[in-house]
Amino acid sequence: MKQRIFGLISLVIGIVMALAAIELTAIAWLYLEEGRYVSAEALFQRTQNTYVRDATKGTNCRYVDTLYPHPYLAFVHHGNPPCGLPNINNIGLLNTDFPTIKPTDRYVVLITGGSVSSQLAQNWPAPAPRFLEEELNKRFVSPNGKPFLVLNGGDGAWKEPQSFILFSMYATSVDAVLTLDGYNEHYLFRSYTEERLERPLSNFTDVNPFVADENFGDAAIGWVMGRIAGTLAQMPLLGHSHAAYMVVRGIEAAAKGKDVFKADKNKKTTLNSIFALPADIKGNGEKVFATQLMLYQKYTRAIEAVAKDNNVKTAYFLQPVPSWGKTLTEEEKRAAGGNLADPVLYRRMVDGMLTLRDRGMAVFDLGDMLKDVPETIYADDIHFIRDAKGDSKGYRMMARIVADDLAKTWDLKAK
Repeated sequence: MKQRIFGLISLVIGIVMALAAIELTAIAWLYLEEGRYVSAEALFQRTQNTYVRDATKGTNCRYVDTLYPHPYLAFVHHGNPPCGLPNINNIGLLNTDFPTIKPTDRYVVLITGGSVSSQLAQNWPAPAPRFLEEELNKRFVSPNGKPFLVLNGGDGAWKEPQSFILFSMYATSVDAVLTLDGYNEHYLFRSYTEERLERPLSNFTDVNPFVADENFGDAAIGWVMGRIAGTLAQMPLLGHSHAAYMVVRGIEAAAKGKDVFKADKNKKTTLNSIFALPADIKGNGEKVFATQLMLYQKYTRAIEAVAKDNNVKTAYFLQPVPSWGKTLTEEEKRAAGGNLADPVLYRRMVDGMLTLRDRGMAVFDLGDMLKDVPETIYADDIHFIRDAKGDSKGYRMMARIVADDLAKTWDLKAK
């Protein structure tokens, strides 16, 4: 009996020592990789970008738990317990309700795009600063003399044609529209070098942290892995384990090498088939790039056409990315986690979009806005740092530059 007890104790001690050795090895490995000690909690946080993480901060909910299906926009959010967001508006986006009839006591500006446009408008509830709205009201008089009201028409992972669809729905309710995008759209251009399919409504970059391109297999893997990582991070023991983080990272890396849609090959209708490029384009890098650029331009030109029909002012902004136009600090490099956009590909896409100026469209490039900023501005691979109150040097700077460009193209009078 004693031998069994001692044997069991020895086994337990052996397991504990083995786990401790694994944990110490993981810590040492990550220390060498990072060049400094980083807590497991911080590493798990990196598996979600700041937009995703902040949406559920202080709760046991995941970002996916906040999503709600929309018949035209693919997805929005909800305010239902237990995981609803507190500042959901009447259409499932954030903060101010969208009007059905254009208000007469405001000059209504709709900003639409992905998560960066949502943060520029402000996706946190009051009293978090509404960067663009505050900048416009502080410095300029609106065309109708009424205060500016900026509607938040952006959301995580959105890209064209979601912006076009949203604006088309509310074109009679606003006085002006501006888009701020490019980062999410550029993932469609990854097929230029990787020979992927066109998938215009399915970029899950902000929804799950492991997706680095537009491939649905990676998207599905990333969604699952993000949920696993989020669950582990909330566990009292595993959430503090570097080894657990390494396991999640290893599984994710291995899984991306598998074709998760292999079973779809025997099906006629799949996600791949719905968004497949024509046979004479797929595999031809230049044709793929030209096709994706044409589609991106098409939706932007469609916004312009609907706007002119409804006497709505327009402006289009291509957002900055960390991989171009700024010397990144070491902190910014670590925060990006290796998910930086391809600068050559991104700039080629931007140059293609800027040709819309030849059609008289007000298209602006924000790529250089941080070229003379030495300090840390980026919080991850695309979003700017915000403090606990939602304030941000990066977004205030962006709001000032965007407001200057709007003043020129919309002929706004300075106060």
